Amino acid sequence: MNVAWAILRKDLLGEWRSRDRVVSMLIFALLMAVVFFFALPDARGEDWTGLLPGLLWTAYVFMSLLGLNRSFALELENDALSGLALAPGNRGFVFLGKALANFVLISLVELVTAAVFAVLFDVDLVGAAPSLALVVGLGTFGIAAIGTLLGAMAVRTRFREVLLPILLLPALFPVLAGAVEATRAAVSALPLPFQAVQLLIVIDGIYLVVGFLGFDYIILDE
Repeated sequence: MNVAWAILRKDLLGEWRSRDRVVSMLIFALLMAVVFFFALPDARGEDWTGLLPGLLWTAYVFMSLLGLNRSFALELENDALSGLALAPGNRGFVFLGKALANFVLISLVELVTAAVFAVLFDVDLVGAAPSLALVVGLGTFGIAAIGTLLGAMAVRTRFREVLLPILLLPALFPVLAGAVEATRAAVSALPLPFQAVQLLIVIDGIYLVVGFLGFDYIILDE
């Protein structure tokens, strides 16, 4: 577990010094919010409440892709990826540290993005904050877990910027199915649907186990 905390600290400290991933994800997400605002027809507040979950998760997914593409790109410099493979203990803890770092960075950008969407589309998210935080946290964990695993697979390919979305987007269908449904209920001040939350928890668990066990083979193949 010490390896996971070391990787987490390294990634967060490196991002604090450079801020390249967070800034690029944030700018991309904000631009998507502005594009949605001007592209969609005028609607009343209750109509935006129904549309917001889908718009919000569209922005979350594509800005996450931007950050996940950079997650392992820095490890290619000075062959640092091979150094990660030499980490003591189970290499699944390397995956866990990278996934947690991605989860933290994506969550920070999602927080600001949600606030911007709420202002632009005049939707009150303050009352729904606890339920929304739970749903977004579960959905983001699934994105970070499977995105970290697939990012490690795609990083050494020539077309990693294209390959990662091709691999990741189909894997996110169950995450989005549960997240959008649960987010719609949270924004509408309704109880969270048990089936949607259960789906998110199960998918998160599956992706976490697959990533933890499969990362050893992927990084050795690197």
